[in-house]
Amino acid sequence: MPGSICIYPPVLEGKSPRRIKRFSRGGATDCDIFSGLPARPFALIQMPKLTKYLAQRQDQRLSTCELRLAKDIITSMSKRMLQVLSAEGIVQNGQSIPDLEPKEIFELYRLMLLNRRIDERMIKLQRQGRIAFYVASIGEEASIIGSAAALAKTDWIVPCYRELGAALLRGFTLQELCNQLFGNDQDTFKGRQMPNHYALPHLYYASVSSPVGTQLPHATGLALGAKLTGKKDVVLVYFGDGGTSTGDFHAAANFAGSLKAPVIFLCRNNQWAISVPVDRQTANPSLASKAAAYGFEGVRVDGNDALAVYNATRDAAEHARQGHGPVFIEAYTYRLTGHSTSDDPRSYRDDEEVRFWEDRDPLKRLRIYLMSEGYWNEKKERALETEMKEAILSAIREAEAHGPPPIDTIFTDVFDEKPWNLREQQAELERSLDAMAIEQDV
Repeated sequence: MPGSICIYPPVLEGKSPRRIKRFSRGGATDCDIFSGLPARPFALIQMPKLTKYLAQRQDQRLSTCELRLAKDIITSMSKRMLQVLSAEGIVQNGQSIPDLEPKEIFELYRLMLLNRRIDERMIKLQRQGRIAFYVASIGEEASIIGSAAALAKTDWIVPCYRELGAALLRGFTLQELCNQLFGNDQDTFKGRQMPNHYALPHLYYASVSSPVGTQLPHATGLALGAKLTGKKDVVLVYFGDGGTSTGDFHAAANFAGSLKAPVIFLCRNNQWAISVPVDRQTANPSLASKAAAYGFEGVRVDGNDALAVYNATRDAAEHARQGHGPVFIEAYTYRLTGHSTSDDPRSYRDDEEVRFWEDRDPLKRLRIYLMSEGYWNEKKERALETEMKEAILSAIREAEAHGPPPIDTIFTDVFDEKPWNLREQQAELERSLDAMAIEQDV
């Protein structure tokens, strides 16, 4: 349920969240301070309902003990998250697997594995000097693919720069990706964008953009456009924890909340905004709780659990599609590699921290689940790995076999009819290139 946080008992050292002893001058009495809220194990407590209740109780002069207890429970709630599979791939008590066929769950895993192997290969290519730059999503695949899979095909995806998995899910091909990374004459974007920066409007996937947070107001605008034209489309926008510190986040969330735009704000809280840890971004223990300031729902989900992310996004999309406004999803995950190939994370974080999160690898988690259910085995895994490796290498070979885009593409696709100054510049460039060719021949 959007706007809910999963409570794992015990909440406060064995105390029930429903009936808690109040120690007053008259002695210990039962204080039902959360009457009307569910108290069953793994209950989903809606934060707006709880805060509204506490506000009403404050009018009745809660004791200092009650207020402190309430604050402690809210803090405990903010540190919990929705989870379907444990780090060991075991379905948690009381949690439900998404209503997906086994082959659909396997497809999530296949795309996550493909995303991982592409990232690993492209990082090597950049180190070899064969491509200029690369941004990987190693460790964050479940947050990206699990969420994108929960959308309708005509729902817009507005990426940050780490959402290759969502593009692959929508139909972006391996060959198209490699052509873009090399910027060759087959590149749809004619070599004009830096690697990892593509736009797929035919797949309802907006342009990648590097500046932090600038995509957020665009997503709110897209969502408002859908609402104003009577469409039932939803917009999913991705950003990192650092993006919550930008003015664009505030503007986008404020407009979305006040106008009930059907947009899902999915924050990949991967713990680091390049070298800045998340606890330097905000003193708030949960980024999802920021949604309350803008009047809409916020939920925290285990971002390394593809099935939990799918459930949260599915519910958020339905909530938005029904006209109830935006939802903020905080996908709690971890960036296992550098921010990009221009970054060396060893300079600002410990190897021990990375090893802790490697044990919670989203691929490992979903693979264990599939195997435990009899949908997958080691033999099939090895065959898939071989198939993916050959497909990636083949696409790279094909992309490298092509030269750069024609030089005249520098002057095209801006004006319907080239103005005189561009025609002069193009002619000058062509004369210079001819002169250089003559000198080389001599």
